[in-house]
Amino acid sequence: LIFKRAEKYAKEYHQAERDLINKHREARKIDNYYVPDQPRLAFVIRIRGINAVSPRVKKILQLLRLRQIHNGVFVRLNAATIKMLRLVDPYVAYGYPNLKSVRELVYKRGFGKVSGQRIPLFDNKVVDGALGRRNVVCVEDVIHQIFTCGKHFKEVNNFLWPFKLNSPKGGFKTITTHFIEGGDAGNREQYINGLIKQML
Repeated sequence: LIFKRAEKYAKEYHQAERDLINKHREARKIDNYYVPDQPRLAFVIRIRGINAVSPRVKKILQLLRLRQIHNGVFVRLNAATIKMLRLVDPYVAYGYPNLKSVRELVYKRGFGKVSGQRIPLFDNKVVDGALGRRNVVCVEDVIHQIFTCGKHFKEVNNFLWPFKLNSPKGGFKTITTHFIEGGDAGNREQYINGLIKQML
């Protein structure tokens, strides 16, 4: 069953990738541009400590479960979460992870919350025990729900403990400056994948 699911998801990801390439090609044929959908998933990493943090920002960081520096979480993007991310922009680095980054995070740094304890996802039984009733029975199901923002995204994301990452290899540039200005804070879109790789 688990192998069949993994195979099905692999086909689904591949098909989505092919569709995107074909749409770009078709648009180029008629001298046009294809604008892909707005991303639905963000990965948010806390890059600054607790000094001089306003109560409002502190509350939002708590809601995002980013209580420690270098903690990371997945966030489904909607009007409310985008507004929250804008308010905590100077304290976090975030962007849109690809499938490889999601998979590596879950396999290398994935821990589940099982009756209040932080349990590593070394076995599908851990996932099945906590999320089996949601038809999420293996680690590949967890990755699929997160990456596609599936209907059980909320439950799966709450089951995942916030990711504890290392400080990046080679260090940050300047955490007090926005990414656009050559720093590290704020939205870095697809370039978050490079930062995740440095911090794993």
